[in-house]
Amino acid sequence: MALYAYRGRGPGGELVTGTLEGADQGAVATQLMNTGVTPVDIRPTAATVGQLELPGLLASLTAPNVTLVDVMLFSRQMYTLLKAGVPILQALSGLEQSTLNRTLKQVISDLRADLEGGRELSTALRRHPKVFSPFYVSLVRVGETTGGLDQTFIQLSDYLEFEREVRDRIKTALRYPMIVIGVIVIAIGIVNFAVIPVFAKLFAAQKVPLPILTRLLIGSSNVFLAYWPHMLAALIGAVVAFKFWIGTEAGRLEWDRMKLRFPISGKILLKATLTRFARAFALASRAGVPMVQALTVVANTVDNTHLARRIEQMREGVERGESILRTAVSTGVFTPVVLQMIAVGEETGELDALMTEVADMYEREVDYDLRNLSASIEPIITIALGILVLILALGVFLPIWQIGKVMLGR
Repeated sequence: MALYAYRGRGPGGELVTGTLEGADQGAVATQLMNTGVTPVDIRPTAATVGQLELPGLLASLTAPNVTLVDVMLFSRQMYTLLKAGVPILQALSGLEQSTLNRTLKQVISDLRADLEGGRELSTALRRHPKVFSPFYVSLVRVGETTGGLDQTFIQLSDYLEFEREVRDRIKTALRYPMIVIGVIVIAIGIVNFAVIPVFAKLFAAQKVPLPILTRLLIGSSNVFLAYWPHMLAALIGAVVAFKFWIGTEAGRLEWDRMKLRFPISGKILLKATLTRFARAFALASRAGVPMVQALTVVANTVDNTHLARRIEQMREGVERGESILRTAVSTGVFTPVVLQMIAVGEETGELDALMTEVADMYEREVDYDLRNLSASIEPIITIALGILVLILALGVFLPIWQIGKVMLGR
């Protein structure tokens, strides 16, 4: 049991302070409310922080991450409870008890404590940016303002489910090519470290002239054997340098721009990003988020710094009084289909419905492209494997054939 210092208000509104032992802040808050005290602030005491420093560190290292599926289920459960008329504090208390993820359980406990302290739900969610995105928080804020918090949660649940499906499809489509590439890398390593050195000794013992292809293979194998620690260190250094580069603002912007230009995958990434943009924009517009604020929060959902910058340019244009269509055209990143839908939506006032149609259309295209991604990559992998096998076959078997001719001639 930990020791917590609390501040609260008694039945007459007077300030009450003191300390209590409890399993967590929620348990202390329950104790106070049972005695007629409304908690305002509950914090671990200095002694408790010192006592729990090492266990707390170990717990943080072993705590599971909150996944997209966890947040999606949390949103759907909140919708179900709020739709049934359950008070929000009681709903959070029930979810805290039923949640299996320890990290999410602590987050829900913090949310409940914040609400008991007088904070709004959106404000409490904003204190956990690693779990709830700015887009999520902004829509919850709109739901609080309009009184439609339950509908906001079901819309967020549907949106997160779409995000999960897209990520799962991409992982499934890339699984086969990544396995094949991994096998190729392992095969090259085995050939250079184990196969070629054996044949090199055989050829050296026979003292026969070797073809240039064989000499190149033996030379590359010798380089691998002599310098593999340096090559491994260089590879690790390159990976670390790349991670550092994309961690900078300029590097991340350039990398996200380059990804959209990759052959085969670039078009799929662009369509998936436009799907995410259209879906988020339609959801924000349907929820009644003001246009400028909607563009701000949508920019945080596209998961591409380059396109996020272009959406922020749209927001700046709208702030100057320009139309959405004009600002979208000036970015140079949207396809003619998206621009046409934006134009019709502005004229008819049904921008959210048309953006939903755009999202559905691109979602179908992304699904089709992902299902055919393996078919597009297979010819490239087949050609690479064929070239590799040809080089190895000619480099190894030509000298063996020549040795056989010399032995027959003897």
